[in-house]
Parts: sequence; structure tokens; C-alpha cells
Amino acid sequence: MKLTMLGTGHAMVTECYNTCFAISEQNQCFLVDGGGGNTVLRQLKLAGLPPAQIHDIFITHKHIDHLLGIIWVSRAICQQMLKGEYTGKLNLYAHEEAIALIRDLLQKLLLKKQRKIMEERFCFFPVSDGESRPILDRTVTFFDIQSVKEKQFGFSMDLGTGEKLTCCGDEPYRPCEKKYAENSAWLLHEAFCLYTQAELFSPYEKHHSTVKDACETAEQLGVRNLILYHAEDSCLPERKKLYQEEGSRYFHGNLYVPDDLETFLL
Repeated sequence: MKLTMLGTGHAMVTECYNTCFAISEQNQCFLVDGGGGNTVLRQLKLAGLPPAQIHDIFITHKHIDHLLGIIWVSRAICQQMLKGEYTGKLNLYAHEEAIALIRDLLQKLLLKKQRKIMEERFCFFPVSDGESRPILDRTVTFFDIQSVKEKQFGFSMDLGTGEKLTCCGDEPYRPCEKKYAENSAWLLHEAFCLYTQAELFSPYEKHHSTVKDACETAEQLGVRNLILYHAEDSCLPERKKLYQEEGSRYFHGNLYVPDDLETFLL
């Protein structure tokens, strides 16, 4: 099983793509968010993950930098369905408000023939807090992160042999997530900027963390591998080095600060 970071940046980045990622195994792909535009199609192509392999999509919340790329992925999948190049159905998961919005947008933006096949072969699943679904032959449990900004869900995937991967969405960890995040083999957590640059980027005003905050959280939760994402891009060539230098003071597991299209074996 492989994790591919299709994008690693926050909403307004210009030097990299917005945060979204894919978990894949044996030509089957689970896409988490889509970034803010059709660049997601380029990222999928460069990652060797054609839309025909995507049969499960999870949308964490309704912000445009996470949701609009799903419109383009859905359109590409509709086209493949119409050409007979896509097998089976597409499953979309999100909380009820996000499902309603994405379905409404697709109805309004797709062509008539695309809308018809969407109604036949797209399955929309509103998920509730603590609900589990089978994805990639694993159990995935969705949870409400209790955001005060915009309703948002994260998820935890059972990797087997007692290990799990947990995604906290794009807001700081909250105690309500402890039973999902604690002792995770892999934790994906946002880190908007360095703690030393907090006055410059004002992450707390945007409901985001610094590298120091995320690493302290992961240390307390007993996480083994921490992936930081949803970051600013002003220092992109040096971002990995700078973030790892700050983070390693507070987290003693394996710390990763990926670039776009970087992959991890789970």
C-alpha cells in the first residue's frame, strides 16, 4: 500500500498544489480531497494514478482548496465511463453538508450525458461521526474533528496487524480525536508554518498549527511516523530542511515534510 502526496500546500499557495493525497494498492486508489482545480489531473498523471483506478473519494470539508478538484476528477471519470474505460462504480464519502454541495455542483456543471451516467454509477455516502466503511479492503472510520470554522471530518484507516493511519484534516488536533489518532503508525497533520514564523503567517488566526505544535501533539500521542502538510510555500526549496530542523526538537519519531508527488510505503 502506497501513500502519494498529490499536493502539500495551503489554500493560497502558488509554488505547489493544494493539499490532497491518494492511498493506492493493486491498481485501486482512494483519493482524499482534490485540491482547488484541474491541476489535480496533472498530479494524478505524474503519480501514475489514472482516474480509472479511483473508486473511492473522501472529501474532508467544503473549502474550495479541497473540494473543487473533485469536480474535475468526477468529470474525468464520467468521460471514462462513457468510453467504457472505467469498471464499476465511484463511491464518494463526506459529511452530509459536503455531500449535498458536491452533488449539487456536479448536477449543475456536468454535461447532460455526464449527469446521466453520474446518476447511474456514482454512489454518494453521507458519513456520520464514528461511522466505518470498507475501502481498499481495509476498515476506514470517519470522525468529526469538531471544527469551529467549517464542519470537517478526518478518518482513521486500519492497516492491519494492529497498525493504523490517521488523517486529522486541515485543522489542529483536538482531544475528541484521541481514540483515533493515539498510537497511530502514521499521522497526517497540518502545519501551516514554522513556530518561529508564527508572527509572519498568523496560523492561529486561521485555525492552523505550527510545526512545533504538530510535533508536540504527535509526541504526546505516541505516533511513530508523522507527515506534515497544508503548509505555506514561501520557502519551498528549503521547507523540508527547515521544518525537519524545528520539528525534530519536539518529535522523536520519523518526521516527514513531503514535497508534492512524494510517496510513502505504508
